[in-house]
Amino acid sequence: MVKRADGIYIDLGMPKPALTAAVAHVFRSGWYLAGLDYAALMKALYDIGPDSGTLQALRLADAVRVFDGGRLALYKSPKVSLSYAEYTFQPLFLDEETLPDGTVIPERPVQLDIDEFIADMWNKGIQFGIDVAAVKAAMASPKADRITFATDLEPEPGKDATVVEISSDLHRSDAPKARADGRIDLQSFQNRFPQIKADMRLLKKLPSEPGLPGFDLAGRKTEPAPPKDLTLRFFAGEGTEARMFEDGEYLVSTREGFLSVDAKSNRISITDKIVSLEGVSGRTTGNLQLAGAYEEYGDVQEQRDVTGTDITVHGNVYGNIHSRGGTVVLDQNLVSGSVHNAAGSITIAGVASNAVIYAANGAVTIQRAENCVISGVNVTVEEASNCEIIGDVVLLSVAEGCAVAGRNVEVESAGPRRRTEMLIYVLVKDVTHFDQEIAELETRVAGFALANEANQQEVERISALPDVRRYLALAAKLRTQELVLTPEQGQFLRKIAGAVDEEMKALQKHKLELQVGMTQHKLLSERLARVIEQKVEAAGIARCGLHMASGETMVRTMPFGGDTAALRQLPPKDLKQRLRGTPVGGELLFADSGGSLDWHLNSRQRPVSP
Repeated sequence: MVKRADGIYIDLGMPKPALTAAVAHVFRSGWYLAGLDYAALMKALYDIGPDSGTLQALRLADAVRVFDGGRLALYKSPKVSLSYAEYTFQPLFLDEETLPDGTVIPERPVQLDIDEFIADMWNKGIQFGIDVAAVKAAMASPKADRITFATDLEPEPGKDATVVEISSDLHRSDAPKARADGRIDLQSFQNRFPQIKADMRLLKKLPSEPGLPGFDLAGRKTEPAPPKDLTLRFFAGEGTEARMFEDGEYLVSTREGFLSVDAKSNRISITDKIVSLEGVSGRTTGNLQLAGAYEEYGDVQEQRDVTGTDITVHGNVYGNIHSRGGTVVLDQNLVSGSVHNAAGSITIAGVASNAVIYAANGAVTIQRAENCVISGVNVTVEEASNCEIIGDVVLLSVAEGCAVAGRNVEVESAGPRRRTEMLIYVLVKDVTHFDQEIAELETRVAGFALANEANQQEVERISALPDVRRYLALAAKLRTQELVLTPEQGQFLRKIAGAVDEEMKALQKHKLELQVGMTQHKLLSERLARVIEQKVEAAGIARCGLHMASGETMVRTMPFGGDTAALRQLPPKDLKQRLRGTPVGGELLFADSGGSLDWHLNSRQRPVSP
């Protein structure tokens, strides 16, 4: 480092270990960097931050100053965890001081300094990742606050090698051919079997890119995981090969023919003839196996299956829709059929009747549903009757005779329909395995509290005995050298000590037990708090809002283990049995023909044994 007229500069041309050693030498020699630019320090030592260009020297601080030993005592040790450090900031005051001339300087507030703080934390092992803005705000705050002031920098992963498509002819168009009148001709396809010319570049390999390292609080480098590579020739099937060109590696067709993609191995082949294994049945196209998006303007008839991605049907659906992802939109009605979406949402603008609707990882939105089994992450139905519905979030405007289960259930109006009862279950994660540990910890904490109180009382009783009190007072004066004894007085003191020997042994015994007990009480109390927080985190959120019961309605909790996805994936028959069968466990929250309910899970409460 170099001192110039306008401040302290650091030589960016030196190796990083040498720069780190120089900074460490300043801090450990009882100095600190006044007006420190912490971002510049991180850039110089760890190359973290904006590019400094071609600068040879970087301005680091205004000056180097001596760290006053009196102020050093103002800074306490941080609480360091695996990846972050915490510090408790609070208003500080200097004690009342009497000068040699008798002048009394009263107690006065003192302010911490960010530059001193950085230097002190460096010497305590925090050499990276300090949030300067957060520390300054905490220092300026008049309230005590415990903040996370430093965190690790996780390594930035690199980019795995991948392939990109070069030719638009790789994709077949499974969309039916549209007629002039707007209807769909299900017997024809726009481009069912793409034709490829020889020596056409199909795929290009994008090489992997390394990631960026991270750093822990001590400034130690954390290397990212190496990116994955791929071998382009593994994608080459019959009629294709991998070739290297000046601008990279490509998968190229070696002859003219038709494109074929093996779904299992992802190999791309060019064949000289078309081979179809899907089959055709029914009056028109039969079942459809589509690779991409599909839009249908006609009806999907009974017992017909449509499989694809991003499926839109403008007519009525009487058959089965299977989507691998994207969105499924039905503009009309779904009658006696089913809709499944493995990775996307389902929207039905009309009526769903006697149907099964399942979105594994998406939302379900229906205008009106009757006698349906509905499952999704988020389920929204305007009018539902005689349905079984399950989701993480369930929003119903009007529900009659339904069995509903969800983590977050909101129903505007609910009631029975004819002889079918209205049931609402709030899915509550089973976290009772935490209760036994919490109870044991509470018992142990209370036991140590009682023992500590007893030891404290015994210490106070023994210390108050006249002989012991006199001996302790004499011993204190001798330690502070307020009193110096002659040999005769020393012999007399030994006699006094012998007279209270038993009491002093008992006093030391109780003090030692009190110290151990207080330590155990603190450790167990902290562990108890952690277990309670773990229980709260594991339980998550569960609530039910019933705005109006318009007939006999029952609301219960339904304990479950694992993930709600397991419940949502139940076959329709099993899901009906689960929601309509006899409740197992759980708590009755509401059972009335009128009124409302606004219930939220309080997982901090522990059930009390009868």
